[in-house]
Amino acid sequence: MIHSVLIIGQSNMAGRGFKDEVEPIKNERLKVLRNGRWVPMFVPVNPDRVTSGINLVESFADLYAKEHSVDVGIIPCADGGTSLDQWQVGGLLFDHACYMAALASRTSTISAVLWHQGESECSPQLYPLYEKKLTVIFDALRKKLDLYDVPFLVGGLGEFLENFEGSDIFKNYVYVNEALENVANNNKMTGFVSAKGLKGNPDNMHFSAAALREFGVRYYNEFLKLEDKNKVFAEKSTPDQAIRTGIEHL
Repeated sequence: MIHSVLIIGQSNMAGRGFKDEVEPIKNERLKVLRNGRWVPMFVPVNPDRVTSGINLVESFADLYAKEHSVDVGIIPCADGGTSLDQWQVGGLLFDHACYMAALASRTSTISAVLWHQGESECSPQLYPLYEKKLTVIFDALRKKLDLYDVPFLVGGLGEFLENFEGSDIFKNYVYVNEALENVANNNKMTGFVSAKGLKGNPDNMHFSAAALREFGVRYYNEFLKLEDKNKVFAEKSTPDQAIRTGIEHL
């Protein structure tokens, strides 16, 4: 049985931690969706850019697999530098995430959706609209993929954004965090994950590898508050099992 996790958002969900700064996670129960098939987890799990690296979902999935005694599949759909408008319902990113999630659902059951995005929304023109826009996106995802009983977890932006050189707009991250907390507080099965105290890379834009390891643990702890302990997951065959079954019936 595979429990899968959909990861969506921009670069801090795609993962920009430097690989040589932390020990690799070695867990044979962790998988990544690749060409519709579950393959052993590799790093970077979400190779959206050449700068992709350590991802918070690694430590999340590691804890999940160990504590639930199941295989955990990662559905990588995050894309660096993207705005909420690019994630709008019916847009390419939204449709791609829905397609990948639907494909993964043929051989797994989606148990969580992890979201981290907001650096692109820090301007005074955008952050006031954040809560409304994200709520529309989440409502559509739940309806499209039938995820009404699945925890959606939203992570806060890093405090290190205050020290970003070249633009003052990132100091408005506090307002985006307020919007993210409101989304969690005002919607069922939605949790907010604080980034308080987590360190960034030298660019003061992305979380460090060590911070991402901790962030993944925080996401998991928030997940535990929301998951339905009594939920029964349907057994689904892997692609290889399906192929073998088809051969046996020839």
